[in-house]
Amino acid sequence: MAASSEWHCEKRPLSKNESFARENEDVPETGCLSIVVLGASGDLAKKKTFPALYNLYRQGFLRKNEVHIFGYARTNITDDELRDRLRGYLPQGTGDAEYVSSFLQLIKYVSGSYDDPEGFQALDNAISEHEISKNSTEGSSRRLFYLALPPSVYPQVCKMIKNYSMNRSDLGGWTRIVVEKPFGRDLASAEELSSQIGELFEEPQIYRIDHYLGKELVQNLLVLRFANRFFLPLWNRDNIANIQIVFREDFGTEGRGGYFDQYGIIRDIIQNHLLQVLCLVAMEKPVSLKPEHIRDEKVKVLQSVVPIQDEEVVLGQYDGYKDDPTVPDISNTPTFATMILRIHNERWEGVPFILKAGKALNSRKAEIRVQFKSVPGDIFKCEKQGRNEFVIRLQPSEAMYMKLTVKKPGLEMSTVQSELDLSYRQRYQGLVIPEAYERLILDTIKGDQQHFVRRDELRAAWEIFTPILHRIDKGEYKSLPYKPGSRGPAEADELLERAGYVQTHGYIWIPPTL
Repeated sequence: MAASSEWHCEKRPLSKNESFARENEDVPETGCLSIVVLGASGDLAKKKTFPALYNLYRQGFLRKNEVHIFGYARTNITDDELRDRLRGYLPQGTGDAEYVSSFLQLIKYVSGSYDDPEGFQALDNAISEHEISKNSTEGSSRRLFYLALPPSVYPQVCKMIKNYSMNRSDLGGWTRIVVEKPFGRDLASAEELSSQIGELFEEPQIYRIDHYLGKELVQNLLVLRFANRFFLPLWNRDNIANIQIVFREDFGTEGRGGYFDQYGIIRDIIQNHLLQVLCLVAMEKPVSLKPEHIRDEKVKVLQSVVPIQDEEVVLGQYDGYKDDPTVPDISNTPTFATMILRIHNERWEGVPFILKAGKALNSRKAEIRVQFKSVPGDIFKCEKQGRNEFVIRLQPSEAMYMKLTVKKPGLEMSTVQSELDLSYRQRYQGLVIPEAYERLILDTIKGDQQHFVRRDELRAAWEIFTPILHRIDKGEYKSLPYKPGSRGPAEADELLERAGYVQTHGYIWIPPTL
């Protein structure tokens, strides 16, 4: 159930979305649940959506006597053929076989095109049969549509759902739509897409999914910042020199060059994943943990970002990228980008937020690196070893550690960099960290929109990046070549140095082994 604003001020007229949310406050979160995966035969559905649904089923969050899963796609196959295709993507460990077989029996397949009323009427009939078979009580019918599809077909699919497959029976209940990124290519296309879908569904029904918001360490950010006393006085421009948010992959596009070339690293990673992380790192404390209060603070951060300066951007393209036959020989699409965002408010004025993402680099990781300012009056002369840093490793080897200077063991008074380390693999042995898609699908079923992108938030994000993206598309920004397996263009390290980042020398964090 989508959370709404406080209702204590009844004199204020309710907005359309608030009215919708209020009317749906009493919809039960139990009863007949139909999950429809559109694009069921595609890679996203097979590799992410269905495995996430299986794990929720395996853990008891999807109950056999309540849920049914429907796959919809153009491919003309039977129920059993879809089940056979999915089986290889589900766990094969000891004790899984019975659960996998039971889960697959919950899946029914409907074939049809994405603009075909007959196909969506057939889908509606199949869902209705399931609801009737479960003897659903009035108000207990729930329909969740997961669009594992290209954004270009979102409007027509949403129109078909609205006209032919939406829950409008006497059972009442709700209908929710999950849409995947990339949500548009720039501000204009995103706004057009939002308007087309917004004409069909209310904002509380729309869940724009960014799987980074479902990652365990990203979800931990609010707790770290606002539940720990020693962070509160430090988290500002008086103490923090710079903040890096980094996404690195040690492989290239690997057969997806044609698709990737339409978007590039900024649209693919920075504009959504890294910007979402920035919001959680930089936002003010919300009034409460209600989804709208949190999303309000995220929007304020985005609206405080000043235009990106030319001299604070470095783009790169790895050697060999254009060897892919699906990539144009004249492609200027960046596979690497380092850029500095600056937030014009009281807390962050003057602190550079360094967003860095790239493919075919020398390591694979995603992390947040908060670098604190140097110690005033450094009597130990240890700044050359590095500054204090708080590092949140998002993937792989999830961890949080504080880099600090300590005395090196021995008779001499010499210093060395070490860490206070919370490594999840070591601290939480035997505890399985859920996949991001599991958490977000469960949130959708519960109606919790905290970890989903609101329309005004999406607009504010595109306003930041659209000017530079248009210039890249026109060839006004050039991508510098870099060698696969390197750190990226040398100019990126020079940009970090100009921004005030102090490199640590002689220290490497090593994930603990069990």
